[in-house]
Amino acid sequence: MLNYIWPILIIFSFIYSIFNGNVDKLNNSIFESFDEVIKLSMTLVGTTCLWCGLMEIVKNTSIMTKLTKILRPIIERLFPETKTNKEAMDNITMNTISNFLGLGNAATPAGIKAMEALQQSNVDKKRLTDSMMMLIVVNTTSIELIPTTVISIRAALNANNPAGIIVPIWISTIIGTLVGIIATKILIKRSLKK
Repeated sequence: MLNYIWPILIIFSFIYSIFNGNVDKLNNSIFESFDEVIKLSMTLVGTTCLWCGLMEIVKNTSIMTKLTKILRPIIERLFPETKTNKEAMDNITMNTISNFLGLGNAATPAGIKAMEALQQSNVDKKRLTDSMMMLIVVNTTSIELIPTTVISIRAALNANNPAGIIVPIWISTIIGTLVGIIATKILIKRSLKK
């Protein structure tokens, strides 16, 4: 859908600028935006590389084992199949920690690996298990302690207080995650009754 919307908006903006005699302003805004896009991209790439590197270090040290032990009771309660699936447990832990730090890009590979590990132990390959459904919900809503990506975008765009959105993000992600978990648990119980 966006593949159609964006080209239509671009074409209309060109036509509008031609009829209003603002072609010079349009050209200037295009070249000015290139500079902003490059600056924003470099900020995001640098932040993502830093945190992905740190997550890789955590993954290969004893810190991962300690974090897994801390998160194990919560993860086993939300994802019952992880009790017998260590690979899924480790990847869900990495996914959770990455999301907790606001690193959606670093969380994605761990989430995909966790889903693959859960699929291997899935009896009916054409249906999602309860843990797979919960992983989708928890990964999508994800509580963020440090919204790294959003802060770096705000900093790149010269916001007065780039970290000023931390408390609202805490509130919204906690509420969103709790609502998502409760709704998923209710729907899972209803499907079991049928």
